[in-house]
Amino acid sequence: MEKTWENIANSLKESLSAPGYQTFISSTNPISFKDNVLTLEVPNPFSKEWVKDKCEELIKNNLKDNDNDNPIIINYIVEDKLSQKNNSEQLSFFKAQEKNKNENGNQDQSIRAKYTFDNFIVGDNNRFAYASCEAVANTPVKGYNPLFIYGTAGLGKTHLLHAMCRRISEKTPGLKQKIVSCEQFTNDLINSIKTRSVEQFRAQYRTVDILIVDDIQFLAGKEQTQEEFFHTFNDLYNYDKQIILSSDRTPKEIPTLEDRLRTRFEWGLIADIQPPELETRIAILSKKMEMNKLNLPDEVLHFIATQISNNVREMEGALTRIVAYASLLNTEVTLSMASNVIKDMVGVKKEKPLSCQLIKQKTCDYFSITLEEMDSKTRTKNIAYPRQIAMYLSRELTPSSLPKIGDVFGGRDHSTVMHACEKIKGLIANDSETKNIVNILISGIRNDTAL
Repeated sequence: MEKTWENIANSLKESLSAPGYQTFISSTNPISFKDNVLTLEVPNPFSKEWVKDKCEELIKNNLKDNDNDNPIIINYIVEDKLSQKNNSEQLSFFKAQEKNKNENGNQDQSIRAKYTFDNFIVGDNNRFAYASCEAVANTPVKGYNPLFIYGTAGLGKTHLLHAMCRRISEKTPGLKQKIVSCEQFTNDLINSIKTRSVEQFRAQYRTVDILIVDDIQFLAGKEQTQEEFFHTFNDLYNYDKQIILSSDRTPKEIPTLEDRLRTRFEWGLIADIQPPELETRIAILSKKMEMNKLNLPDEVLHFIATQISNNVREMEGALTRIVAYASLLNTEVTLSMASNVIKDMVGVKKEKPLSCQLIKQKTCDYFSITLEEMDSKTRTKNIAYPRQIAMYLSRELTPSSLPKIGDVFGGRDHSTVMHACEKIKGLIANDSETKNIVNILISGIRNDTAL
């Protein structure tokens, strides 16, 4: 195995950048290769995702045997303790699923174990939807049937659906559940018509205790699929089976949806998920960092959360991109670096160039002092403290040099600016009030410059 992996590593070294190889491949260890299954140990979940995305196909190609057409499978073991805990929980869940499957065939193997109620961040924007899903998962068919969850893309609907599946598997493993996308339901119907197995299709969908369909809005315009789903819905509902649906809009807003389906979707409970408020967005990013053992400055998290406000998936993608950039180039994550790395992402606001003058004005407004006081020689705390914060922000948010910033702040020496920046940086790390003030000012300054 060691010789085989050495050959693979050499091949990867030729195709990857030096920082990428050093950061991710050097820390990846082969555990075994048996029956076409390669097991690799990686240091953290981020490394796992990076290796899967960048290297998996190349690794498989190196392992292929011309005399063996069976596919190569790669399993990953994450060695960090936090991930071991998460993996252990998921392994327990998978074992429970397998046990239940062996006993009664009730569990849908498409359930994603990583989505749980415990790792879903609850805020005012999604509290009702969360409570509704948890109530149905704890006692299916006892109250809310159907349950209809709606909200725009990337806000956590799919997370809640799979969390429900997992909770149901744990609390009532005897219930047979099926979770599919609307697209899969449509494709299964089309295939059954082609293969003349419509009755088998109906048996597959109408003999479950719980049917969960994601993105039900894609029924729009599909007359035959709507007809089939109408009868599937009726069969399940009439036999007291739980139906759970998600959509990016309310039933009334789904175009060309038949009225008989629209009214049925409204029979039960409708709960919405709105874009998360700033505090919830920051909590989501913090949770992702905790789960992946990452450590980023608070101002960077705040920056991501203020720039991407309507899509949690995009926000998490921005975090991943920043971490990848820092790892590959072996550089420190700073606010200016993060701003540059995600500037082209969808949903990030385009900005006018920031100026020290704007930062000065915003800081003066916040602390209720004048620009003249900011530029004066006064060293009293009520003036010096805002001045130091404004200097720090000028250094972080603009390309201005220390001497240039000093000139803008009443002709001060660059060493004075450096001292101010170091002082505020230290306060941000140790004083929650200063950190909060800086974050508020950053948000206000950036919103003011959005085009």
